[in-house]
Amino acid sequence: MKKMFAAVVIILCTAMPMMAQKYALVDMQYILKNVPSYETANEQLSIVSKKWQKEVESKLQEVQTMYKNYQTELVFLSDEMKVQREEEIVAKEKEANELKRKYFGQDGELFKKRESLMKPIQDEIYTAIQEVAQMKGYDMVIDRSSDMSLIYSAPKLDISDQVLEKLGYSK
Repeated sequence: MKKMFAAVVIILCTAMPMMAQKYALVDMQYILKNVPSYETANEQLSIVSKKWQKEVESKLQEVQTMYKNYQTELVFLSDEMKVQREEEIVAKEKEANELKRKYFGQDGELFKKRESLMKPIQDEIYTAIQEVAQMKGYDMVIDRSSDMSLIYSAPKLDISDQVLEKLGYSK
């Protein structure tokens, strides 16, 4: 009985490594930094974002100017003029906020632009990662740049350079 138990333990101990999963790591920040189209897309987004931000700030500046003028002329205005000016200021402020929401809101123009520029690049990278993983027989690929609990990993597990080569970019 003891011999049979020992044999089962030995078989299980030798079979365990065969069932282990192979995994690799990638550093998405490193990969993205080395993909020129990603850098170009980021620059385009930055330029558009700054342009739209200036436009929104200009509208808000107009609101502030209108309010300051209203404050200085307040004593000279009739009740009807006060109401009219207040409504103009509120309408202008609402217009500025709408513009801000249009450009920078949850489904705003910046989000759509980012989606249209970045999605193809990300899809290409994820496809390359998947191809390298399948070619090398990895069961799992983990992004080391986003996992803050990863303290150490052996450099041989990192396939970032292989992914860049698959994409056609050399180190």
